Formats: sequence, C-alpha cells, structure tokens
Amino acid sequence: MHDVVVVGGGPAGSLVARNLAPRHDVVVLEEHGSSGTPVQCAGLLSPDVIRMSGVDPDILNTLHGAEVFFPDGTSVIVRSKAPKAVVVDRADLDGRMADAAVSAGAEYRYGERYTGHTVGDRVTVSSSSGSLDARAIVGADGHSSRVAMTLGDNGPREYLRGIQADVRMESVHDDLFTIHLGSEYAPGFFTWEIPCGDFVRVGLCTSWSAGPPYPYLSAHLRRMGAEDRILRMYSGKIPVGGRPRTYGERCLLTGDAAGLVKPVSGGGLHPTFETVPHLCRVLSSALDADDLSESNLSAYERGWRSQVGRELSWGYTLRRMFTRLDDADLVRAGGFASRDDVRSLLDDIDLDHPSRVVGAMLRRPRALLAAVPLFIRCIL
Repeated sequence: MHDVVVVGGGPAGSLVARNLAPRHDVVVLEEHGSSGTPVQCAGLLSPDVIRMSGVDPDILNTLHGAEVFFPDGTSVIVRSKAPKAVVVDRADLDGRMADAAVSAGAEYRYGERYTGHTVGDRVTVSSSSGSLDARAIVGADGHSSRVAMTLGDNGPREYLRGIQADVRMESVHDDLFTIHLGSEYAPGFFTWEIPCGDFVRVGLCTSWSAGPPYPYLSAHLRRMGAEDRILRMYSGKIPVGGRPRTYGERCLLTGDAAGLVKPVSGGGLHPTFETVPHLCRVLSSALDADDLSESNLSAYERGWRSQVGRELSWGYTLRRMFTRLDDADLVRAGGFASRDDVRSLLDDIDLDHPSRVVGAMLRRPRALLAAVPLFIRCIL
C-alpha cells in the first residue's frame, strides 16, 4: 500500500510529491502523456514564484511593468526599475518540476486518469488502469477537480472562461505586457499581450455570464491585424473565490483544486507554492502518527487560511468591486490612475499581493479622496 496518491502532475501536484517523497511512498496520477500539456497558463510569473518552484525553467522574457488601456483608448504605463515578472515556457516549468519530484523518489503514472475513490481504513483509488490503495489522497487535479467534489457541494464561487493564442508578431514594448479593459474586450476581466521573444501571447478571460471567450479573442486579434498569425491556441477555465472545503477524511486539496487562485489576476501558483510546504508538514505528521482523520487534517485549512486567506479574500472583494464598474467607470478609473500620486503607488505594485495597494492608498488622503466616487459606485 502506498502512503499518498497525488491526483494531478502539474506544478501543485509535483511540488507536493517532491516534498513528501523523501520520507513517504508517493504515486502521482497524471491523465495526460506528460506534465505541462495542455498549456493553460499565460506563463507570467514573479521571481518569487520561480524561487518557490525549486527549478530553473527557460525564461522567454523579463518584464518591468505594464501598459493598461481603458475603454476610451487612453492608457497608463506602470513601470519599475526592478523586474516585476518573467515569462516562462509553462510546459518546461511543469516538466522540470515533475522531474525534480521523480528525482526525490516519487512515482509518476502518465496517461492514467483518476475516476474516483472510496475511504475506509485506507483510500482505494480507481483509475483508467485499475485501482490502487493508499493511506491518503491529495487532489491537485485542477479547475474541475473530481477529488474536490468528493467532499460534498464543493464547487468554487465563480469560474472565469479563458483563452489565449501565441501569435507571430513583434511587441511594441519588449519589457512591458499590455492590458485592455472594457466590455468590448473582456467583460468582467481583461486582455493580455505578453512579449515572448519571437512571438506574443495574446489572451483574455471573461466572466462566465459573458459566454464563450473565443469571439472576444477573435475580435481582438483582428484589431491587432494578427488573426492570420496564430501559432497555437489554448483555452480553459479558472476557479476564483475559493472552495468551501479543502480537507476531508484521508484527503487534502491544493492548487486550483483547492481554489487557491488570486481573484484579481487569475494566477494560482503563488498562493499554491506558499501553502504546499504547510500541506506537506500536516500530512507527513498525520502519516507518522497514523491519524488521517478529517479532524486532524483540518489543521491544513486553518494553516493556509492564516497564511494566504486574507489576501485571497481581499482579492475577491476587489474583483466584486471591479465587476460593478461599467465602461464609463473604467474611463474614470483611468483618469484616477494617471494621477502622479497614484502612479507612484502602481509603479511599486506587488503582482503577488495586489491588495497591498489599497493599504498604501489609505496612507495618502488626497488620493483616497479622489477615489471616493469610484468606491461608492463599486458598492452601490
């Protein structure tokens, strides 16, 4: 009998496997033929995320800021002297993290799809290749996690629909990524254009209620004159707002399966990588004590909530405020963002902790006063 079955061989599952494998028997089930495919991420990561990944992926570009376009065509550039993000080949990152887990002693079973599990004095996991027994299971199986749904009514608060394409073209700014806001471009979220060396990654997300995102991407590519330059296209969905439960009897969740996703940007690697070490400490201790009860494993959820819960909660509050703004409000927000006292705050924004800008603004009364009309509009 194995100690742990990890469902999902993406970054979340691989980091869990790498941390646990030196002391425990770990098997990773990955339904695809390799880690990192299909690609469902923009690949824009902070240097801190790269550090926590424990590997050195191929870096396609280093970015120092962004140009944000508002519905009236005006834009604001935020730029820092220090690198704000790097662009990585996500398939390469995922593959290297899986290789590191294998080197630590984890077993990977590619092409094996999880179909369910039962819990008694052990976990019996069913897969497309048969069944296997383990003492515990970790769900790292992404946005539509089947493991998460074994814990009851455990869906995320909200799904975003996302789509992106790698386009053969040059970027206007090699060290900036570009964002467009507005109902014409990406209702309920934003677009992105990320320079990746010899191509640009163009994508967007929309609120679920806006319908499929492909028509918005197609229109955006036409505006860019790039509709006939598509190299690759990817699509998926992003769970935001968290899930009600991330633990159960002999079961823990991580990554998108746990709803550990930043609601403002849709990125999940930073909160996941921050909390995986805590998951592994709780689970390893439970394995050593042979106490894999729901009550004992609940320490994981208390721990990750104390670690990143406030940031995720603030982020979802900011998202709900954002979705209340119409295009006219966004234009006014652009005027507000162009103020010198606000621009200086945005230049220093931490991509992994965007809510900290709110705290900084509270220390600048004039900027805060100018934001009051927008704030009132967000909460009405």
